[in-house]
Amino acid sequence: MEQQIFVPIQEHNEFDNNILLIAEKLNNIPEYVDMSLDAYGRLPDAFVITRAISTFERTMISGESPYDDFLVGNNNTALNQSEQSGMDLFFSPITNCSTCHNNFDFTNYAFENNGLYDDYEDVGRMRLTNNTADNGLFKVPTLRNIEVTAPYMHDGSFSTLEAVIEHYNSGGSDFFNKSPQIQPLNLTATQKEDLVNFLKSLTDDNFLNDEKFRQ
Repeated sequence: MEQQIFVPIQEHNEFDNNILLIAEKLNNIPEYVDMSLDAYGRLPDAFVITRAISTFERTMISGESPYDDFLVGNNNTALNQSEQSGMDLFFSPITNCSTCHNNFDFTNYAFENNGLYDDYEDVGRMRLTNNTADNGLFKVPTLRNIEVTAPYMHDGSFSTLEAVIEHYNSGGSDFFNKSPQIQPLNLTATQKEDLVNFLKSLTDDNFLNDEKFRQ
């Protein structure tokens, strides 16, 4: 996480800046100087900036959704019948959703292709590796709080969860690098609605409304 912080700072479409220049600015703000000396025993520099931000990011844990309450809190009423049916579908071999979206974070952190297109303008991971085996591969995202993180897909091509479910239900395109897990599902209208409702049960209102993250 410390290394990742360098990317948005220098990325043209984000901060478009230099971490050394940012450190110079922080050294002109007495409050930041005092906090840096107190926490790290040194003036604000690249080390302090990357460690302070990553330490804060590690406090951002979302684990109090209705799904968590149902699963961990043993609250049988936390999910309604539709949400429970969607959960059963999600974790079943009928959909294979949990093959990629698993563990606490609902991601396997792998790079996959989900058959969004027949041909990709953005070649995904291949931009980094120059390996055709990575053509069209994108990192599997977390599904926590997915209800509030539209638009969806690597290029924001879907604006609703319903459209996402419809894509997976169709089986996607026949792109050569598509994951073998992506196959037509032939879900009913009710099953698709149940899946959407389950995904919405991953919304953690306590996390989203935590004042520490709303500054």
